[in-house]
Amino acid sequence: MFGIPGKQAVTMTPKAAGQIAKLMQSAGHAGLRIGVKKGGCAGMEYTMEYVEATDPNDEVVEQDGARVMIAPMAQMFLFGTEIDYETTLLESGFKFRNPNVTEACGCGESIKFDESLGAK
Repeated sequence: MFGIPGKQAVTMTPKAAGQIAKLMQSAGHAGLRIGVKKGGCAGMEYTMEYVEATDPNDEVVEQDGARVMIAPMAQMFLFGTEIDYETTLLESGFKFRNPNVTEACGCGESIKFDESLGAK
């Protein structure tokens, strides 16, 4: 919807694609939908949910057996984002490297986008 021809809306590192594909297979889901919502100390938060079917308005990105759907409202905020999966001594989880983020809270759970994108 907001894409550039020939360029995916988001990219996944091999670790992220592998983890998403493994989760899809183990639970029988059609993919993982990512989005954004208002909340957190910086103003916005990422959302992730398993889905059983693709919404016709979703932007779908497929890579190495992984399928990510981008919710329509989130497409302009997530364009250019790289999704990674990191494992440390304290935690494991998906990390978003998003060029549209201008600020993030100290805990890393909420973000603020460039105001020209309309996330005020």
